[in-house]
Amino acid sequence: LLDAIKMWDNKSTKANCDYSFHMAITWWSEQVFNEMAEVVDRGITSFKHFMAYKGSLMVNDDEMFASFQRCAALGALPLVHAENGDVVAALSEKLLAEGNNGPEGHAYSRPPEVEGEATNRAIMIADMAGVPLYVVHTSCEQSHEAIRRARQKGMRVYGEPLIQHLVLDESEYFNKDWDHAARRVMSPPFRNKQHQDSLWAGLSAGSLQVVATDHCAFTTQQKRYGVGDFTKIPNGTGGLEDRLPVLWTKGVNTGRLTMNEFVAVTSTNIAKILNMYPRKGAIVEGADADIMVWDPKKTKKISAKKQQSIIDYNVFEGVEVEGLPRFVLTRGDLVVDDGKLDARPGDGEFVAREPFQAVNRALTQWKEITAPRKVERSGIPASGV
Repeated sequence: LLDAIKMWDNKSTKANCDYSFHMAITWWSEQVFNEMAEVVDRGITSFKHFMAYKGSLMVNDDEMFASFQRCAALGALPLVHAENGDVVAALSEKLLAEGNNGPEGHAYSRPPEVEGEATNRAIMIADMAGVPLYVVHTSCEQSHEAIRRARQKGMRVYGEPLIQHLVLDESEYFNKDWDHAARRVMSPPFRNKQHQDSLWAGLSAGSLQVVATDHCAFTTQQKRYGVGDFTKIPNGTGGLEDRLPVLWTKGVNTGRLTMNEFVAVTSTNIAKILNMYPRKGAIVEGADADIMVWDPKKTKKISAKKQQSIIDYNVFEGVEVEGLPRFVLTRGDLVVDDGKLDARPGDGEFVAREPFQAVNRALTQWKEITAPRKVERSGIPASGV
């Protein structure tokens, strides 16, 4: 874990804006147990766990439970990529054997049920460990419902749909153009309108808290590594540059979200969940003056030819958006002036986060009160017949 911090510290020297890290737990050992404490001491208080990607990143239930317990003791927040990796592996093998090797096979191998089951399992394990839980890229109704039910019961669970899952659907994977379909391969895959409607409802009702991107862009050439075998297509799409205007256009401009809800799910909520508030996520005295001036009438058509990202496509290509940032300040410095970016590599600073925020403290207190206790008895009968 400490070697990973060193590697990413070196990579972050050119950051244009402030940043923080999650630490991935991809195996379990005494070394990992011990190093988690030092990771938290360095201001990294969230640990990501993959329930998918069998044979590489995936952790088993016993490893995840041990890590969750360690997070509880350290006052940290566990994150989960919730898909049943065993079932995904079995379905993938079956599809390939039947000749379904194109990008559509990726969607077939990851039905909503594998995500819903894993989400529910992660929630139960977190509850037994006495720790809050953050479910990344929540994409389907089954996963949302598991989160909603848990929150209704008082469990400290957060859900994060992506802007891609809110807007793009599974038909993308059945496009006749292999490149078009492969460019949109990510996990979990895009879903149909029923699932999209559930995610939008969760954002407006408050059962889902954050809209993110899981930005992980690969070029078309890199995606072609999976020609003939969908399991080898690199998973991930872009989205960081387009998250806000697409969410405003498809959310606020349609009445699915209010302006205040837009601010909450893109800024305030995540700052609170990750314990960066009010330094981040607020415009108050003493905060970092990360401020965006939004123009709700400004328009553009999304195009890969005009984007900041160097990849050769955009999954939102051709989408007309109304609502764009006009000015952006980071720690009081103007970095977007009338829509023009003035990038300043190296200006970004690492944001250290404190452990044991209020939710962790409350869960720790409750677990102590409800902990198993031995019953003291007298006159215990002799054992045996």
